[in-house]
Amino acid sequence: MKASLSIKKSILALQHLIAMFGATVLVPILTGLDPSVALFSAGCGTLIFHYCTKKKVPVFLGSSFAFIPVIVQVAEQYGDLRYAQGGMLVAGLVYVLFSFFIRGIGIEKIQKILPPQVIGPMIIVIGFNLLPTAFNMAKTSYIVAGLTLAVAVAWPYLVKGFLKQISILVAVIFGYILSVALHLVDFTAINNAQYFAVPNFILPLFNIEAIIIIVPIIFAVFMEHLGDITTNGAVVGQNFVEDPGLNRTLLGDGLATVFASLIGGPANTTYGENTGVLAITKNYDPSILRLAAVFAIILGFVGKLGGFLRTIPQAVMGGISIMLFSMIGFIGFRNIRDNHVKLNIKNIIVMAAILFIGFSGGLFKELFGFTIELPITESISLNGLSLAAIVGILLNAILNGVKKDAWYWPFGPRSKKIKAHGFLWRCRSFDWERYTWL
Repeated sequence: MKASLSIKKSILALQHLIAMFGATVLVPILTGLDPSVALFSAGCGTLIFHYCTKKKVPVFLGSSFAFIPVIVQVAEQYGDLRYAQGGMLVAGLVYVLFSFFIRGIGIEKIQKILPPQVIGPMIIVIGFNLLPTAFNMAKTSYIVAGLTLAVAVAWPYLVKGFLKQISILVAVIFGYILSVALHLVDFTAINNAQYFAVPNFILPLFNIEAIIIIVPIIFAVFMEHLGDITTNGAVVGQNFVEDPGLNRTLLGDGLATVFASLIGGPANTTYGENTGVLAITKNYDPSILRLAAVFAIILGFVGKLGGFLRTIPQAVMGGISIMLFSMIGFIGFRNIRDNHVKLNIKNIIVMAAILFIGFSGGLFKELFGFTIELPITESISLNGLSLAAIVGILLNAILNGVKKDAWYWPFGPRSKKIKAHGFLWRCRSFDWERYTWL
């Protein structure tokens, strides 16, 4: 019985690994980092995350796409990727500090600022903004992508029990065999790979200008993290923002990025692909994600196995990704429905603004060639989900009202608003009626 259970878990873990593999190795390929280090750091980062979150959140951490432009910029400007590592390490430390800030504020304040009419559209943006990436992968062979997608969708209706949970794995196997038959698979990666190889671990270097270039990206990543954790919770049916808490999930994400940067890997982030797998399989056991993390670590050292996974055609992963990303988008609609969001003019304006600005940085940019951006520096600007979240939060506060307590630094059970030297202050550690420190 135990052996059977272990086999089932291993199969489900492999499914998660396959779902995240393409994106995780794509980031280092685009930036010049070592893919084997990326796999190793993703696995270790996931285990760090699970330890920080009391092993409650079924999340896999992979390479963050948000850091690609700044990694490339720093590498070109300074001629050494190690300076980008240093910037990402500092960004991870800032993320850790931010987690403590969130803990001080209290989750109640976060929830007041981020109601369902803000969170729901953010989830929709996350899911559907990823679809162009999926279609770009699928266009290498629409036949393979379409048939792979068809198998993934139809499989749960053809079988019962445990077999329903492995639809993605079955679809990938089918797509791979079909690709081999159509001579679309290049086996060079397998032939050139060693059976055992130690990843190319390297230490970071630090430059203040490189740090300034990279660190602001954490704001965009925070919004992505918040959306992914909320989406994950919506799929599982638990509020992970409350338990184990957003501060813990941020801490896990930050420490994972610090670790990855120390050994030469890309910054880590939560992965929507794995949330899509959860939504399809209906198996929410966090231990399966930890097992997938162990497989990723092993994969970093097994060259032939990594080479094999690299031969999976883009069309196959594109077909699978279309389903995964669509599932995430529809979860956003479900979040709005299940929280009984009132469709009055104020909420409609808030949701429409988030969707329009959010899609302008992804889906609309791909389809129509335009985007809405807020420049920060010459090389950095806020767009997509980050800008949409800011606008949505502010609009909701203006139109629907947010209690003032949600916008202040609230350490303690209650506070008094006072005027001192022309400034408004909030203080929880001083009793202003008795003029004494508590």
